[in-house]
Amino acid sequence: MTVSVCWLRRDLRLGDNPALCAAVRDGGEVLVLFVLDDTLRRPAGPVRPAFLYRCLRELDERLGGRLCVRTGDPARVVPAVAREVDAHRVHLAADHGPYGRRRDDAVDHTLRADGRELARTGSPYAVAPGRLRTAGGTPFRVYTPFYRAWTAHGWRAPMAEPTGVRWARRPSDGIPDDPDLGDVRLPPAGEAAALERLGEFLHGPLRGYAKRRDIPGEDTTSRLSPYLKYGCVHPRTVLAELARAADPDSGHSGRGVHSGHSGGLAVDAEKFRSELAWREFYADVLAANPASAREDLTDSLATMSYEAPGDAFDRWRWGETGFPIVDAGMRQLLAEGWLPNRVRMIEASFVCKDLHVHWTHGARWFLDRLVDGDLASNNHGWQWTAGTGTDAAPYFRVFNPVSQGRSYDPDGTYVRRWIPQLREVPRAMVHEPWTLPDGPPDGYPPPVVDHAAERREALARYEAARSRRRR
Repeated sequence: MTVSVCWLRRDLRLGDNPALCAAVRDGGEVLVLFVLDDTLRRPAGPVRPAFLYRCLRELDERLGGRLCVRTGDPARVVPAVAREVDAHRVHLAADHGPYGRRRDDAVDHTLRADGRELARTGSPYAVAPGRLRTAGGTPFRVYTPFYRAWTAHGWRAPMAEPTGVRWARRPSDGIPDDPDLGDVRLPPAGEAAALERLGEFLHGPLRGYAKRRDIPGEDTTSRLSPYLKYGCVHPRTVLAELARAADPDSGHSGRGVHSGHSGGLAVDAEKFRSELAWREFYADVLAANPASAREDLTDSLATMSYEAPGDAFDRWRWGETGFPIVDAGMRQLLAEGWLPNRVRMIEASFVCKDLHVHWTHGARWFLDRLVDGDLASNNHGWQWTAGTGTDAAPYFRVFNPVSQGRSYDPDGTYVRRWIPQLREVPRAMVHEPWTLPDGPPDGYPPPVVDHAAERREALARYEAARSRRRR
């Protein structure tokens, strides 16, 4: 009997999986393969591998114990598995990241030498990176015109989970035990959990999302990012269900929110759809500019002077800066491996503008700790705040930690949740506890910097960099 191999990476699901469906169409048995690649595992902190392993266990259970897990370099392992089962094709979803493309090309080369084929079908995105171009034929670097092109292009409807599949079984190296997470609490893993969370969001926090998404003390965000990271749910499934939730009578399946539907829920759905598009935008930018994973996308601040990470940076990492909204965010990151987007921007601004540390250091710490750590979204999000990335974000946009706290956590709900020492501080002072008559409560530090002074310093460095660039 013929066997096709479906090599999964960031698509750990059976539903709406184009590569898997393509393998099934080959006929015969399908071997579902996952390769534990140390190139990807080594730089990751414990939370992402732990979540990955849990997703793999859920998938293996759904496959009746037939998930084939192998360990090693995919350029060696995948062709070896193909030879082992005499598969003519290895099916996979295209990877558009810098490492992923090199890895897949190496696998393709070896397979071809064996007379076999690597078949790329679909991607982890509703619209694959590289498909959209500006009117001038160049890749997008500004979000708004990208979003217009993205919505105009549209996406296909989700594919049904294949039925009646004969799953092949081969020896497996097994799924590793979770690394030690300490007290970190991760969300439930896998496809079923992803779909359950999607339903909870669409029938709950989605209403009011446009106005409430930036309030970290409330459960107003989707929390789908870990599932999108590992492909436990495809974004076009999310978009199709979003369209149905916003306008259940429209009959839409995969083309977004029905523009003729009025009312607050349609506004909320449109806002959420635009947030999903940011993930696709950053993937598109990284695909077109691979070096931007580790370097400034633009040279606008090439001569900017930065500080080396020091004691203040270490205090930021562990939530001990003395600025409550900043510390609450970092403590949530340590406890849950996740942060709402507003808080991520506050953290990035503090590192880049108050501590004058280059964005790469903060981005690396986030990738070490985030369960949804995605290279494109994380690093380009940091660059957006740092002023070296897309959208020509003005460097002089410096977030004030106190005013950010007052605006988005007015009652101090978020701060008090994560900083026990501040739970009895009055609302008027919870975002600046150093103004209390006796200073900050015992156990909570004073501010590590003077924000007003560091804002002036940040702007002075910015102006100096601009002046040097004009010469």
